[in-house]
Amino acid sequence: MARARIIKNSFITLTPSPLFQLFSISPFTSLFLSPKKSPRSHQRLFTPQNFAIFFLSLLLTFTFLGVSVLNFIQSYQDPPPCSLISPSSQNPLSSNSAMLFASLASSNTYNEDGHEPAGLANSVLVPLPAQLVAGNLSKEEREFWQQPGSEGYKPCLDFSLAYRRKSAKISKEKRKFLVVVASGGLNQQRNQIVDAVVIARILEAALVVPVLQVNLIWGDESEFSDIFNVKHFKRTLQADVRVVSSLPSTHLMSRQSIENQLPYNISPFWIRARFFKQLNEEGVLVLKGLDTKLSKNLPPDLQKLRCKVAFHALRFAAPIQELGNRLARRMWIEGPYIALHLRMEKDVWVRTGCLTGLGLEYDEIIAKIRESQPEYLTGKLNMSHIQRRLAGLCPLTASEIARFLKALGAPSSARIYIAGGEPFGGHQALQPLAAEFPYLVTKEMLAQEGELSPYVNRSSSLAAIDYIVSLNSNVFVPSHGGNMGRVMQGHRAYVGHWKYIKPNKKAMLPFFDSSISDEEFGSIIRKIHSKSQGQPERRTNKRDRDVTAYPVPECMRKHNTGVF
Repeated sequence: MARARIIKNSFITLTPSPLFQLFSISPFTSLFLSPKKSPRSHQRLFTPQNFAIFFLSLLLTFTFLGVSVLNFIQSYQDPPPCSLISPSSQNPLSSNSAMLFASLASSNTYNEDGHEPAGLANSVLVPLPAQLVAGNLSKEEREFWQQPGSEGYKPCLDFSLAYRRKSAKISKEKRKFLVVVASGGLNQQRNQIVDAVVIARILEAALVVPVLQVNLIWGDESEFSDIFNVKHFKRTLQADVRVVSSLPSTHLMSRQSIENQLPYNISPFWIRARFFKQLNEEGVLVLKGLDTKLSKNLPPDLQKLRCKVAFHALRFAAPIQELGNRLARRMWIEGPYIALHLRMEKDVWVRTGCLTGLGLEYDEIIAKIRESQPEYLTGKLNMSHIQRRLAGLCPLTASEIARFLKALGAPSSARIYIAGGEPFGGHQALQPLAAEFPYLVTKEMLAQEGELSPYVNRSSSLAAIDYIVSLNSNVFVPSHGGNMGRVMQGHRAYVGHWKYIKPNKKAMLPFFDSSISDEEFGSIIRKIHSKSQGQPERRTNKRDRDVTAYPVPECMRKHNTGVF
């Protein structure tokens, strides 16, 4: 019997077997050999090297197919595009504004029994439907009440599969805890609470219900639970971050690092590099001075989380929400109204370095306070009050607001809800506005006897009531920038792009001092603000915009109409 021939090379040594010989004359041979070659040539060319190459190619092919299948499965498991699960676009005039949020159904989390614990579509604060404007109105007056339209944009919080996979672990975290102390007024605190949730997510830590620092300016000692609905806050975020009411007893005696010197524009990478190891070792991290420190440009999932906190999780406490709703309905039932956020409090004039428009006596009072407390003056220290005004850094005075609203087409019969604190100068400060628009209303005028009594010296609660009534208005106008204006801008956009007119002070104030006619002045003002009516505006058009003020495109998408 002939001995088997041993084939050797520098890599492998094989003894051909009958199976190998069978393979060598199989149809697979044609992959390597020309059909013109003789069987002897076939055996010579089908060497172990060729077999190894063929086997490696086969392995790579199956690997590629496997990866493709896995990618297909992953894409299949991702939530469907919001356009596939959203109804057709709803006009703000529709009485069923909540339909806007059907697209959020895919973002909800579910219990094992399939029941929805915290439906996002039902958690957002939606304004009352806008009324149809009737009466003998001019073209400009009708256009003033007209809503800008949402252009098909609707809320869409479609978190990625990777985000949702991580949630299973992060939402059950019991070793690491983040404590955040939020300072300032209501809307400044809201912004810090939003970022606190995001930072807890970045650090994969549980979040202790944020601590609200005592407001030294207004003397407000409210706690989180006095202003916000804690149960709703926890339930809405249960799939994103574990929220606890207090530190567990096992961590009360732990070493607690307190960080109150955070730089601006910090990124998720910076946060993890700075605190992740430390938090793992110590178990507790306390952050203070968080306002505006977190970068405005975050990965998409974290931007969506910001929107989820701002527009869904931060619901006001039931007593505040109920009272705010009652006051809003009392305004709404009488017809369309304007909400005007006045920034004419004493501290605003001190901080901005501007003249009050009330005369020399009042300006001297502000100047003395500013001289005794120069640290209150914010930014542009080398500018005069005239330069500040022309640069758009000063709040509009009552007379400027009146002229601005008239130029935009607001009818003199319009009812105006005044949001904000007591203006410096009291009723005298509002006199120029009341002369042109006599139907000025405040929460004190709307409330019945005793309704506001629980909120004496509770500035944050009163600001929350202003927030609710302002959100329900047909038109919102801030007299100056600030947290209230930005939050209201984003919330009104998120619920259907309700009209929001932000005065372009830098562009329009030079015309206030000119001698042009009222008709020409009105035409100029309307042209300046034709693109500033609350229309959808992409945050990504300019970097460093807050997603809670510009929710398009991270938190809102265009949807196909007529899907349902």
